[in-house]
Amino acid sequence: MLNRVVLVGRLTKDPELRYTPSGVAVANFTLAVNRPFTNQQGDREADFINIVVWRRQAENAANFLKKGSLAGVDGRVQTRSYDNSQGQRVFVTEVMAESVQFLEPKGANQGGGGSSNSSNYGGGNQNRETGGYGNQNQNRDNNRDHSNFGDDPFASDGKPIDISDDDLPF
Repeated sequence: MLNRVVLVGRLTKDPELRYTPSGVAVANFTLAVNRPFTNQQGDREADFINIVVWRRQAENAANFLKKGSLAGVDGRVQTRSYDNSQGQRVFVTEVMAESVQFLEPKGANQGGGGSSNSSNYGGGNQNRETGGYGNQNQNRDNNRDHSNFGDDPFASDGKPIDISDDDLPF
């Protein structure tokens, strides 16, 4: 059996962080995910999917995501039911997130209220446990040392590169 969901969308409101009686963090938010087609009027519709994230990632989502933030979620679909105050059975379907990726730099969606069309989707250095920008500043500092073309050992200086066939892994 396979139950795997991968979503990319924008938060419809700020994440709601709570703690269980035993102190475990849990956050809920809704992700608006565009459908890959347009309706008869030419408008693109969206699905609003409830997301639940636990522990450290819940705290990170609450601290770093806000309404309008672009986020990626990797998880599984789960259904549950409960009896509401009128005695009716209510069924809930939600995504239990195993990983939440922040797909925009911090503050990219501030001001103007509009959505950002940033192509900086990050992901390369994001820590799966924290769900955040784990090494972003460290890598920025490391890249600063190699910002000049003359410092790049792999830059082409017009000369052919001499590599022995024994050095190739294939």
